[in-house]
Amino acid sequence: MTVLSMGLAEELREAGVSVATLWPRTLVATAAIEFAVGNREMFEQSRKPAVMADAAYEVLVTENSALTGRQLIDEELLGERGVEDFTGYAHNPAKADDLAVDLFLD
Repeated sequence: MTVLSMGLAEELREAGVSVATLWPRTLVATAAIEFAVGNREMFEQSRKPAVMADAAYEVLVTENSALTGRQLIDEELLGERGVEDFTGYAHNPAKADDLAVDLFLD
């Protein structure tokens, strides 16, 4: 998906179409993490899906194709936009300092 989006970003740049990827820094607390590829412990070491929603919102409100061609990580993008405390995104606040890195990034 990343390589495809990089190619599309270049191909569509002159048409004013922005293409980028958005990946999570940590696991996201979904049923797939809890039941399919992981377990309850991995689920507890995940962030709420809201972190991806907030990052996606930031992508959507970015003007002038400023993000085109970039491979974005949710935490990095939100950090660029002023978010400093990610504790509220932790599925289990007690594990906020012990989150599992996403499978894609590991």
